[in-house]
Amino acid sequence: RHTRYISVTGVQTCALPIFQINSGATALFITSAQKNTGTTRTGPSVVPTLPTGGNNGGNPFDGVVPVPTFYASAHVGDSPLWLGLGVSAPFGLKLRYDDNFFARYDSIYSSLFTLNVAPSAAVRVNDSLSIGGGVDVQYMKVTLTSALPNVTPGSADGLLRAKGDDVSVGWNFGVLAKTGPAQFGLHYRSGIKQNLRGTYTVTGLTAPLSAANYSTGLSSSVALPDILTGSVKFAANDRITLFGTAKWYNWSKFRNITLIPDVGSRAIKDLEYKDSWSIAGGADYQVKPGLTVRGGVMWDKTPTNPALLTTRVPDGNRTWLTTGMSYDVNPHLTLNGSYAHVFVRDSHLGRTDDFYTGTGADIAVDLSSTGTGNVDMIAASLTARF
Repeated sequence: RHTRYISVTGVQTCALPIFQINSGATALFITSAQKNTGTTRTGPSVVPTLPTGGNNGGNPFDGVVPVPTFYASAHVGDSPLWLGLGVSAPFGLKLRYDDNFFARYDSIYSSLFTLNVAPSAAVRVNDSLSIGGGVDVQYMKVTLTSALPNVTPGSADGLLRAKGDDVSVGWNFGVLAKTGPAQFGLHYRSGIKQNLRGTYTVTGLTAPLSAANYSTGLSSSVALPDILTGSVKFAANDRITLFGTAKWYNWSKFRNITLIPDVGSRAIKDLEYKDSWSIAGGADYQVKPGLTVRGGVMWDKTPTNPALLTTRVPDGNRTWLTTGMSYDVNPHLTLNGSYAHVFVRDSHLGRTDDFYTGTGADIAVDLSSTGTGNVDMIAASLTARF
C-alpha cells in the first residue's frame, strides 16, 4: 500500500539535474501471530459442533521480505520537459501457515505479487508550477490455498488451490506548486482492475464429497484502489524542513474474493473493505552540508472490515515511527538509509464461512481468533546525479 510514484518524482524534476537514478530496497521483518479463541465447525445436521483443532499456525511471514525499487528521471535538452521511469511493487502479500493451523479452512497460503512499470512525463509551467502524469503498467500474480473440511470430523482435510495472473493498465497525474518557502503537491493514482486467469483445483475430498475433486480453469477479478495524495513541504530555516502528507485510499471497491471456475460453482469470500486514509508528518535537519537526518510519524487506518477479518490479511490500524539519514558522498552520489517500526493494533477475527451449501453435506466453520503483530523496516538506496 505504501510506495512512491514516478509521476510525483517527475513533477519535482524541475529542481533535478539532467539525469538522476535512485535504486534501493526495503527489508521487512514481520512478526504475526494468531491465538485460537474458540474456532469450531458445525454440520451436517447429524454432526455436533466441534473444535476444528490444530495449532496456532506459526509466524506466517518469511524471516526477511525484500521490496526493491528503481526510479529514473531525465531533462530533455533545454525544454521544460522531464521524462521519468519507475519500477516498484506497490501491492504485495505472502503468508504461509502450518498445514494443521486451527484456521486452515480460512487460509493456509496466500501470495500476491505485483510489478508496476510507470513511464511518466512532467512539464515546468513556470518557476512556481509543474505538472506531470503517466501510466501504470501492472503485472499481478495471485496464489491462494486453504483446507476444505470433509464430512467426518477428524478425517484428513481436502485442499483448494487457486492461482492466476494478469497485466492491466492505470494512470496517474500530479501537480506541484511553490510559493515562498512552501511547496504543495497533489497526486492522483487511478485504481486498476486485474482480470486474472489461471487454474482452480480441489483435491482430497472423500465420500460423499469425492465427486467435487477436480481441476479446471479459473477467472477472478481484483479491484485495486484509487489513491489521492496531498503533501506540503516547508523550509523553516536553512537547516530545518518540515513535511506533511495525507492519503485517501478507495478500498471500498474491494468487496470480496470471488473465484469463478470454468466448471462448477463459484467460491466467494466476503471482505467488504472500507475506504481508508493515512496522515504523516516529519522533519529534515541538516547537520552539516552533505549530511541530513530525519524523523517522522504516521497513522495509517486499515481498510479491513472488523466483521469480516480473515487470516489472509491479518491487519489492524497502524502507527509508524521512522528515522533516517542522507549522506552526500560527492556532488553526484548520495547514500540514503532509514528505519521504521510499525505498531499494528491487535485485532479480533470472528467470521463464519459456509461450505457445500445446498448439497446435504453443508458445513459451517466459525472462526474466532485474536491477531497480533508488528513490523520492522530497514531501507537503503543510492541516488546518482549526472
